[in-house]
Formats: sequence, C-alpha cells, structure tokens
Amino acid sequence: MPLEKVALITGANKGIGFAIARQLGEQRITVLLGARDEVLGKQAADTLADEGITAVPVRLDVTDPASVEEAAREIERRYGRLDILVNNAGIAGRFTGTPGEATAGDLREVFETNVFGVVTVTHAMLPLLRRSPAGRIVNLSSHVGSLTLSSAPEGPLAGLNMIAYQSSKTALNAVTLAYAKELRDTPVKVNAALPGVVATDINGGRGFRSPAEGAGIAVRLATLDETGPTGQCLSDDGPVPW
Repeated sequence: MPLEKVALITGANKGIGFAIARQLGEQRITVLLGARDEVLGKQAADTLADEGITAVPVRLDVTDPASVEEAAREIERRYGRLDILVNNAGIAGRFTGTPGEATAGDLREVFETNVFGVVTVTHAMLPLLRRSPAGRIVNLSSHVGSLTLSSAPEGPLAGLNMIAYQSSKTALNAVTLAYAKELRDTPVKVNAALPGVVATDINGGRGFRSPAEGAGIAVRLATLDETGPTGQCLSDDGPVPW
C-alpha cells in the first residue's frame, strides 16, 4: 500500500495557504501548516483536524533560516521525505508610493519574504523532496509579475505600477524557472501558480475570488501526475506568459 503524501504549505494559518491545506487534506494528504505564530498555526491545524484532515502545525518563518532548518529536521525525523512544497507565504510590503520614490529598503522588505524566503525554504526542503517518488514544488505568484502582461500599454495591468510587489513576483517567476531547469531530469516538478485576485489580508479583503477558489490552481499543480508540466506559470485559465 503506497505511503500517504506529505505536503508543507508556508503561510498556511489563513487565506490562500489555509485553503490549499484544506483542499490537499481532503485528498488524504498529510498537511504540514507552516506558520510564524505557533498559536495561530495550532489553531488552524486543529480546525482542519476537526474536519477529519491530518494536519500538523509547523513553526516556520520564511525570513528566519534557523526556523526553516529546524522545520526541515523535524520533517525528516517524522516522515523521512516531503512530497509537496507550496511556497505560499507572501507580503505586499508597506511602500505604496511611485517607483521614483522607492528605496532599496522598500524592495528589500518585500523580497525577503517573496523571493529570498522561497529560496531559503526550497533549499532546506529540496533534499527531502528528492526522496519523494513524485516531488512537487508550487510557488504562489501573480499575474502582476508577468512582464508581458505588465508591459502591454492597453492591457488590464497598464495602470498598475507597484514596484516592490510586482518586481518580487517577477523575480519569483525567474526563481521558479531556474529550479525547474535544474530538476527537469528528475521526478520533481516546479511551477508557479497564479490564484487571481483573491480576497485576503494582503489586499485588505478587496479581491473578487475566495481563498478556496484561488487555491484551486495550486492544488492542481501540487498533485500533478508524471505527465504534467514543469517550468510553467499557470492560472485556472492555463499558461500565463512570463
């Protein structure tokens, strides 16, 4: 009988991350809920456990390498491998001005979580993912990270110019592609998931999609079979240009 899959989702105590954990758990996958706050992580895991889902809280701050390494050691000790990594944790940052007003520090704040945090977690978890017969890495990106869409003069993103957040998601797309190229000849698949404009804390609840709806594409990429794509940027509607 095959072993149950084990999935780690960062930023999983609320929003899209929590919805992803729930939907993976409903597929009988053991979900590890990465959260900076141990209390909130436990509360989220308890909620899923009450629904019959095998959910385990994991203290994990993507900007704290020590906590990430400790999480990797705990996953190795308890499970010996990791089948799915969903890099969901992300922030918009405090800066809301024009690009000309932005400092390197404004961008650094956002990149620490949205880019460097993803690299930190992936670096720590990749040895465990390589032990899986079908490892999957899903990075939560955004349409605003697409240079093609953002540069279209008459496109829907023409009026949007959030230098810190947008550039962080563009960088995340490049990071996703780099990992996919390295792992192309292995069972590990790496893709970027675009959930759409979801009502979460990051946008003050102003999105027009629910977290459950936004989670769908990440869950699909996390559970791809061996014929599924790798090195792609995908939304519910299909591939999105880089």
